[in-house]
Amino acid sequence: MPTRLLIISQDIVGLTMAGPGIRYWQLARVLSRHVATTLAVPLADGQALATLPPAGFDVATYKRREWATLAPVAAAADVCLLPSDIADELPELAQLDACLVIDGYDPLMAEWLALSTGMEDAVREAGWRQRRVELASQLAIGDFFICASERQRDWWLGLLEASGRINPATYAADPSLRRLVDVVPYGLPGDPLPAPQPVIRGVWPGIGANDRLLLWGGGLWPWLDPLTAVRATGILVARHPDLKLVFPGARHPNPAMAGMPNQVEAARTLAGELGILDRAVFFGDWVAYSQWPHVLQESTLAISLHHETFETRLAFRSRALETIWAHLPSIVTAGDATAELIGSYDLGAVVAPNDLDAVVAAADRLLQETPADRSQRFDAACAALSWEQAAMPLLRLCQAPQRAPDRIGTPSATHDLTDALRADRDRWRALAQAYANGRIMRTLTRFQAYLRR
Repeated sequence: MPTRLLIISQDIVGLTMAGPGIRYWQLARVLSRHVATTLAVPLADGQALATLPPAGFDVATYKRREWATLAPVAAAADVCLLPSDIADELPELAQLDACLVIDGYDPLMAEWLALSTGMEDAVREAGWRQRRVELASQLAIGDFFICASERQRDWWLGLLEASGRINPATYAADPSLRRLVDVVPYGLPGDPLPAPQPVIRGVWPGIGANDRLLLWGGGLWPWLDPLTAVRATGILVARHPDLKLVFPGARHPNPAMAGMPNQVEAARTLAGELGILDRAVFFGDWVAYSQWPHVLQESTLAISLHHETFETRLAFRSRALETIWAHLPSIVTAGDATAELIGSYDLGAVVAPNDLDAVVAAADRLLQETPADRSQRFDAACAALSWEQAAMPLLRLCQAPQRAPDRIGTPSATHDLTDALRADRDRWRALAQAYANGRIMRTLTRFQAYLRR
């Protein structure tokens, strides 16, 4: 019987989508050429979103945290690829006979720590314990783990060792441990770029057909540094009056992400204070995936800056990587795996964190280059970074699916830890809820009144 692969996306897949949705759509497209593939996508507000044109695989829909909506397609799978945060939402996956592949390309704990800085202490403590439960669930049920870079793989090896998943059984099966955890990065499309058409230039008010675009390709999350990009534009526009910094991803396409902290208003405010809002700095909604190649083509430079944080060490900037496909030079901050790629292939400029002068100097230099100056470097990078190359470890697994030896017939050693963490998480969640509802403060107030009496 041919292998049946189920890929579960936790993010929406449709006409507009972010990095996770693109990743799973592209992996489904590539792997469906070799194995029968189904892509399961979540319903948004109870409604199925319009999906991209057929690409050789089946599409199913499910509801987050509702096993019954996913159970029929999951039961038919031989291999199930799931993003790491689905493991705790759907613990029933652990009971399947399928080989479970945990995708850890997104460093969720690192992102959560950055997103939670403004929370009340009790609420943040409860959220952190929830994240620990989710991480323990991932480590317990996975037969095979994938990540985006060798740096991330080292991190996952440490997590797996600490959880007991690196043990005599898994080591005997493969001393390199590539059968336990391997690298499946974000890839580049193998298709040629489509015929150019205007999406921003000559279309957005205030941007002319001949203006040069400095493209910020993704969201404006707290660990990123869009403010340095705005400040640099304020300096650059004096000597490059046709340069426009554009943020076409100011609003995330997934409604579930609407409440995530971001720096959109801070960047708008700064641009207004510098007198360049809607003159040299522009914000727009998320660009449709079908139009994204055209945006890349009409841009002159790309920019992706971040602060020096724990997230930076583990990050893989998926949208920044797509600029390589379009032969678009990038200005990036050092410290993450994407910056290493840009630097190793000489595809732009790598600057230190929060270094405004370096960003301005890099933009000045790159604006003077011509496409011919860099064509060969981009061709070499594209050949090495295709989705077909990225998906090879998954394809090898699908050709000969196998469970992890320490999960065959016996529960994982991490199940006891997971159960203990869940109990601990539930206690802290109850405490945080009591704090949020004011019950703790009311009790303390009554006790203080009693003491005064």
